[in-house]
Amino acid sequence: MKAWQVLSPGSVEDKLTLVDHEPQPSRPLQAGELLVQVVSAGINPADYKVPGLGIAARAITTFPKTLGMDLSGRVVSVGEGVTDLNVGDNVLARLDPTQAPGSLSEYVIVPRDGYALLPKEFDLDLAAGAPTTALTAYQSIKPYVKAGDKIFINGGSGGTGTFGIQIAKILGCYVTVSCSTSKATLCKELGADEIIDYKTADVTEALKKSGHTYSHVVDNVGNSPPNLYSLSSAFLLPEAKYVFVGGAVSLRSAANLASSLLRPAVLGGGKNKFVMYVTKNRHDDLVQIAQWMGEGKLKTVMDSCFDFADVAKAFAHLKKGTSAGKVVVHVAPRQ
Repeated sequence: MKAWQVLSPGSVEDKLTLVDHEPQPSRPLQAGELLVQVVSAGINPADYKVPGLGIAARAITTFPKTLGMDLSGRVVSVGEGVTDLNVGDNVLARLDPTQAPGSLSEYVIVPRDGYALLPKEFDLDLAAGAPTTALTAYQSIKPYVKAGDKIFINGGSGGTGTFGIQIAKILGCYVTVSCSTSKATLCKELGADEIIDYKTADVTEALKKSGHTYSHVVDNVGNSPPNLYSLSSAFLLPEAKYVFVGGAVSLRSAANLASSLLRPAVLGGGKNKFVMYVTKNRHDDLVQIAQWMGEGKLKTVMDSCFDFADVAKAFAHLKKGTSAGKVVVHVAPRQ
């Protein structure tokens, strides 16, 4: 089969290779596993950032590494104990990014915790754009809130943020987000109740002056504003959690964060519990996401689609950092 790989650590521009003789998965399926023909693959910044770490990337994943975590596709065969779907069904799936297989290949084996059945006729491009960002949003919000809570999402217009707004609204929350001026309309359309434009306002001061006391914070940005966690007790309930997803961390924000975590509260440290978030594949969580998508309650904000031959162009586009939604690659013809 064909697969887009990086054979060794390094920048995607230098290392990305289309391998046309990669062995198709052929080992016997274990209990709960599926063999899936990939139709569409969603790409994420982590797909190029991890190999770009250089030699340190070998501590995180295996090389040669097929890129991509997210996919949608058709079930080719099922392992023992799979009773919730059949050969020919469509699924959305997320692969373990620490392993060598990736979604930018024609076939993959997916364990039970990494897939969910899709409704018939559901758009496979929309499905492929969802797994990592929707799962991150769901897991960083659902365990911490109840209907009626007020939540602040720092970074509402990125992939995780757009899903976070929708999921928080489904769960009955009042949602405030930060975003740029140009993305405010999108966030409102997705359901955000209040917008803080970080281009024109100090986010932390705006939160302190808003009159709201929040039950939960999800920080999808990581470095802006750099003092968000240290000052979060001014607008958070004492029992509220601060969940750090983080897209980027500057030296200043890292220093502020370390100081806030290490200092006692009486000496200016953060008062609310800090949760460092890591996305985990969970079958039930993906099933809930797929169900909401099928019901039309949760949608993928799409930026662009690329052909399988143009994966290098897809990553170049993604690396610009200006994508207004998910970037998806067509791996196989859609039927």
